[in-house]
Amino acid sequence: MLALAEIETPLRLILTPMFLLVVPGAAVMGLLRDRDPLAALSVGAAASLVVNVLLATAMLSFDAWSPRAGVATVAVLGGFIYVLRVLYRGSGSLQTEQGARSR
Repeated sequence: MLALAEIETPLRLILTPMFLLVVPGAAVMGLLRDRDPLAALSVGAAASLVVNVLLATAMLSFDAWSPRAGVATVAVLGGFIYVLRVLYRGSGSLQTEQGARSR
């Protein structure tokens, strides 16, 4: 919110890069919650770097560099992955209930 609202504060210099690095990685780690924790952490960190590099490359390629747009894009992508995680979790619990009924 600090970056989108253009609020000038020293915390913005710390929180914005942390947000850009943590949100994609945490979202991907949420999808891999049933896996080995070290593997999920490694894939989450790699996914975070890949998302940020691809976003920066696309913004530079299209001559549309905007830190605010980058933060907003990462937020939307993180929200989309969160929705996927919720939908995935819902379908997994439904299958478990159906399996328990058939026994």
